[in-house]
Amino acid sequence: MEKKRIAVVLAGCGHQDGAEIHEATLTLWAIHRHGADFQCFAPDIFQHHVLNHITGEEMDGKRNVLIESARIARGNIQDLAKFNATDFDALIFPGGVGAAKNLCSYAFDGPDCTVQPDVERAIKTMHAAGRPIGALCIAPVLLARVLGPVELTIGSDEATGANLRKMGATSTPTGHGEITVDQRNKVVSTPCYMLDARVDQIGEGAENLVRAVLELTA
Repeated sequence: MEKKRIAVVLAGCGHQDGAEIHEATLTLWAIHRHGADFQCFAPDIFQHHVLNHITGEEMDGKRNVLIESARIARGNIQDLAKFNATDFDALIFPGGVGAAKNLCSYAFDGPDCTVQPDVERAIKTMHAAGRPIGALCIAPVLLARVLGPVELTIGSDEATGANLRKMGATSTPTGHGEITVDQRNKVVSTPCYMLDARVDQIGEGAENLVRAVLELTA
């Protein structure tokens, strides 16, 4: 049987200003563990800013989201502008604050955020094709902003849950490793580091999400 192909969209490298590395890596691990294959993508844009991951302070200089994401993908990454929904069975967004800074403006604009055009197109074309989409950590805000009335989880953060509802989505509380599955829209989400989590709990959530996404491709 031909392997399922999953597109994974990264937001840079490092949880404060890019993709969360544990979530991204464990998502890729789970995809291979469950017999599927992946292709990483990222938008070819400058990230919002660069932060010192020890102090949290802003640093001088600019970094490119695609180039930084290539660190996680070991260079095997494509410009999201080239994404074609017909080539993939599913789409997954790991979290990290970069998802809320680089893939959309949620970190600054809350429920009034805008989504980066290539990200929006990828979500819309996959959803229109009836193909499942997964989102980890803060990344569900992308799906709320683009798709509106979908069932999502960001764990137990009340303020973020309220913002999801303002964007038309449903916010379902979840704990470590748990997922929310919107069967009608084929959307799966898990809280990961939206909770105070350990790496093994991130792995459990990523694996449960990937398993559910693959089940929705059947």
